[in-house]
Amino acid sequence: MRNILVLIGSSGNAKGLLQYAIDFAHTFNAKIYLVKINDIYPHSGTSVKVGNYLVDEVEKELELLLESVDQKGVEIISKSIIGELISTLETLQSDLQIDLLMIAPRTTSIKEEVYLGQTSGKVIKQTQIPALIVPENYVFEPISKILLAMKSANIKKEGVLEPLKIVMKHFDAKLDLLLVKTPAYQEADFNLHPELESLVHQFSHVESPTTFQGVLENYQTYQANLLCVVRRKRGFFTKLWESNTILKKDFHCSTMPVLVLSGIQ
Repeated sequence: MRNILVLIGSSGNAKGLLQYAIDFAHTFNAKIYLVKINDIYPHSGTSVKVGNYLVDEVEKELELLLESVDQKGVEIISKSIIGELISTLETLQSDLQIDLLMIAPRTTSIKEEVYLGQTSGKVIKQTQIPALIVPENYVFEPISKILLAMKSANIKKEGVLEPLKIVMKHFDAKLDLLLVKTPAYQEADFNLHPELESLVHQFSHVESPTTFQGVLENYQTYQANLLCVVRRKRGFFTKLWESNTILKKDFHCSTMPVLVLSGIQ
């Protein structure tokens, strides 16, 4: 874990997210790229002026943010960028060799219905970058137990589990596997891939109409401090993939970070 991209949005949790990222990166001796992407295209004739003003203002904002945290000697490079969100992220991942993207949920306030807003939800659903969603004001602690939730343990794509393996090895964490048997269940779904089987400390299964519902009903019993899920075209949190915004009534985990792996098939 050498390069971590911290994406700052408008959640108001920028300081908490950055401090968590610094504490996390410090244990890996990793570098942080602190970025705010302005997905705004001004009208013709004002684009240069407005664009330059926006970049300057955001860079001042990032400077103040950096002054407000304990940097712990971690190398941090900050940048304000104007561009389309997803394509810019994909370019940054390629050019900077990003190992992990960190983002914040919209808020954990009980008065707020949204868990992931348009920006963070779009990032999770439309990129294949391994991402860590850090709850608001969550204080870093070494990861000791991870819950991996899946509806199928059938892995075809190479390298998908690499971020999980890196975290497990680094923190000497144990992995519990929760397989969720949905109406679309097939016998082969519960056949553990050898790579996955070698990582799992213990596994269990539950029946539920959807994978995300099975997770919501059971994750608190595992006493994990990291939840790990995977992206699928029509898999994990299926109904949540239908729009960029994710509501708390559908999925909300404020007790621990959520590691989202790239597509598994």
